[in-house]
Amino acid sequence: MQAVVLALRILRELAEADGPTGVTTLAANLGTTKSRISRYLQTLVQEGFVQRAPDSERYQVGPGMVKLSLNLLSQINLLSAARPVLANLRDALGHSAVTSQFEGDGIRVIAALRGKSDIEIGVLPGSPLSLHGSAQGKLALAFGPANLREKVLSSELVALTPQTITNPEALDVELDRIRNNGWAMAANEALIGLNTLAAPIFEGNGRFVGTIAINDSVQHIGNEPTAQQLSEILRAAAAISEDLGFSQEDKA
Repeated sequence: MQAVVLALRILRELAEADGPTGVTTLAANLGTTKSRISRYLQTLVQEGFVQRAPDSERYQVGPGMVKLSLNLLSQINLLSAARPVLANLRDALGHSAVTSQFEGDGIRVIAALRGKSDIEIGVLPGSPLSLHGSAQGKLALAFGPANLREKVLSSELVALTPQTITNPEALDVELDRIRNNGWAMAANEALIGLNTLAAPIFEGNGRFVGTIAINDSVQHIGNEPTAQQLSEILRAAAAISEDLGFSQEDKA
């Protein structure tokens, strides 16, 4: 625990400093030895959270720390916008409702509300989702960066169930369909008996940032969504996107 605390204190010192900071200053401010600070800095540099300033023996916050901060800020904004919409979606349809955030190379659940059924079907916040075997993941491939789509299509597509799409050509066609429709489903693809209907969330610059979805058994969410299910999920996604500053002009 002491090691974790010191690493965090080093990061805080660098983040709050007016400019690059030397080992001597860090050791004095944190009440420890220069050799100990140097060891920690070496590890933090290797992990990308700290970097050495150009032509200097001083250190500053690295790209890994900046990316983490931006991801956290994005998650906070997305959560804030999604919470009331998520509750309304669950109440309107009765299914479990889930918000997931796109992380650049994957997608992760950040909020979930259980449905009104006595049998709970859903996912836990913090859970990563398959890019090719979940409705949310397929939205990330359809609306996210082109290089991510290319990477996944050229990799081994693992079968999570017998219904998971493992053929790259078939997945490519599915992603085109999803992009044209503006929503995705994944009946029995991640888990037999489970289906998900999901729609994409965008922020003000038109960038894909996450998804909102409903989960339930295939008995209650069939191979094709009902008119009400589709209307509610698209309305929910549009409401969150609008709260994040998105408009259809941004998408165009």
